[in-house]
Amino acid sequence: MTVGIGADYRDGQRNLKTASEAKSDMGISGLRVLGIETSCDETAAAIVVRDEDGAGHVVSNVVLSQLDEHAPYGGVVPEIAARAHVETLDGLIAQALEEAGCGFDDLDGIAATAGPGLIGGLLVGLMTGKAIAAATSKPFVAVNHLEGHALTARLTDGVGFPYLLLLVTGGHTQIVKVEDVGRYRRWGTTLDDAVGEAFDKVAKMLGLGWPGGPAVERLAEKGDPARFAFPRPMTGRAGCDFSFSGLKTAVRLEAQRIAPLSDTDVADLCASFQAAIVDCLAERTERALVRFEEESGGAAPVLVVAGGVAANRAVRARLDGLAALHGARLVAPPLKLCGDNAAMIAWAGCERLARGLTDTLDAPARARWGLEEIHAA
Repeated sequence: MTVGIGADYRDGQRNLKTASEAKSDMGISGLRVLGIETSCDETAAAIVVRDEDGAGHVVSNVVLSQLDEHAPYGGVVPEIAARAHVETLDGLIAQALEEAGCGFDDLDGIAATAGPGLIGGLLVGLMTGKAIAAATSKPFVAVNHLEGHALTARLTDGVGFPYLLLLVTGGHTQIVKVEDVGRYRRWGTTLDDAVGEAFDKVAKMLGLGWPGGPAVERLAEKGDPARFAFPRPMTGRAGCDFSFSGLKTAVRLEAQRIAPLSDTDVADLCASFQAAIVDCLAERTERALVRFEEESGGAAPVLVVAGGVAANRAVRARLDGLAALHGARLVAPPLKLCGDNAAMIAWAGCERLARGLTDTLDAPARARWGLEEIHAA
């Protein structure tokens, strides 16, 4: 396919058109976009198609984890991550294209994560995406990583606007009202640690290795969630903000008090910690559900949970029950689309291209870039 907005793109203009106008200009019935993700320690490339009716299809989705490279250090080392992206990204893009059965000429746009994330890794993916766009005269979209997570439910479940989003990742914990592409109202955020960060830190203090979230979840299934009475920070307070630093400290103090730890002790600590996390997320989210209902005249929202921690089964189960209690529907992406991946970046690119939105080749990499800073379509 060829793309009819290339001239506007090369002139360095951000196009502001309706979806129908953009598609008419392009002369196509759908959009096929290459997505590139390098914001942290996963190198990923994907091809996603957005039909004319707005339905999305993941044609290929290749993710290369760097767990082995970072595990000895107990966390992500930015320099190692950036080097690994440089060494593997070209091959992953070629693999994604091969699995999709297409070449660069068949694409309608290139989308790459521009932030937030580790600046070295972002630069690798962003420059690669720009180079491909320039060489092929394809439109380029600089995607906010959080917007990728926020819009995944539209790719997987066709969720319509507006909906309520609980975004739970290693670096972010937010409650957001998603009103449209580029229109996000943040109702709550963490005042200190993100929930994924809290999982990792507790795992590290208990000697469970990295990444910590899956390890804590596995042991929590074997433990007693009622053994330790850990605090539920922020619950009962007005608003939808979170705090997990005090909970993390409570786990550390209890572990020190009963040391040396047996296997049963560790499992019970994990179970009690996870139970506290789930309670905090549920209480804050319920406040947001009530607010959504009040603003929408009583209409029950779709509740979307996205991000790496959305893969946690205890979190999903509690939110599912909470949604049912309010007559809402819980949407959680498939596990392979919960963590960092390029399919969500390609889809965000599709959503923006369908609205005629592109970015210039001087779009910067941004280590910090909140959803609320994204301009509306």
